[in-house]
Amino acid sequence: MRFLLAFLLFPAILSAQVRPIRVLVYHDMEGLAGQNNPFSYRFDHPADYALGRQMLVADINAVITGLFEGGATEVSVIDAHGSGNPEPDIPAGALHPRATQIFRDKPFRGYVDLVEPGRYDAVAAVAMHSKTGSRGFAAHTITLGMALELNGKEITETELVGYSWGRANVPLIFVSGDDRLREDLRVLPWIEFVTTKKATSSSTVELLPVDQVHAEMKAAARRAVQNLGKAQVLRTPSPVTAAVRVVPPANLESLKGFPGIRYGDNKVTFEAADFGAAYDAWMAIITVARSGYSSVMNEMVAAQPNTQAMRLDFSDRLFERWMDYESGRWSPPGPSAPPAGRRYHGSN
Repeated sequence: MRFLLAFLLFPAILSAQVRPIRVLVYHDMEGLAGQNNPFSYRFDHPADYALGRQMLVADINAVITGLFEGGATEVSVIDAHGSGNPEPDIPAGALHPRATQIFRDKPFRGYVDLVEPGRYDAVAAVAMHSKTGSRGFAAHTITLGMALELNGKEITETELVGYSWGRANVPLIFVSGDDRLREDLRVLPWIEFVTTKKATSSSTVELLPVDQVHAEMKAAARRAVQNLGKAQVLRTPSPVTAAVRVVPPANLESLKGFPGIRYGDNKVTFEAADFGAAYDAWMAIITVARSGYSSVMNEMVAAQPNTQAMRLDFSDRLFERWMDYESGRWSPPGPSAPPAGRRYHGSN
């Protein structure tokens, strides 16, 4: 009788054992273990960036090891940093051999364009940073000087990932970053969080023992997969009230009086049909806010001995450009075709 019962239950047991658990891992670079140099996540500082890449490989491979140990059957990695490197921040051949990095033949937005029902079972985020105003190491949201608000609450990029994947009923289960990000995410108690360092300012930290952090990463990632059934999905009702708040030199004053938004004290608030529409609007508003960055360039120009000549030259060139366009002598260049065979990795 016991043999017959075991025989009848075997297919169900086998099915449970081989149930796929597919995890998508986002990585940034500001929340790395052992990192105390704000140039280490910037491609335009080659020597520092090279060390940052080594730290990234160590962090992400520790997490991937833990995910597989916990029962993950597939792990994919997406570059969500945007260091300025035309290649992925993870060097070719350095990724954990069982994991794969996501590439596409056209540019794509990693935070929103990958969201697909049924493709992944969980999402993780490695080397993340806290939100604008939190005084964490390299604290920002999307880009320096911006803060994103969703239904009255400012969110981190980590939460942005969670809400985006919440549209496909996929939970965020693991995060690593500094202690200020841990504070930001205490509202999400099911997440397995590993503190990589303690922030003392936006550019300084107290480091924690790297070997200890990597051991915690493996253990936390393992638990995250094992406790997947207890994870919650981040959702927001539709429509949503969203906002962008900026700090100098970013500036949103040019949007004052623009239809459909409310402006006040360098913050714009608007209504969106759903999270996806809010994301698109956030990105458009951030582009406007970045126009304030030119104030720093203007300060640099003003400090030059030939300031007046430079400004006159700029004014004349601008005037001539208008005249050339009106006369048919100049046309703006069209979009360039992507190079043949180029692969895109997200935050290219």
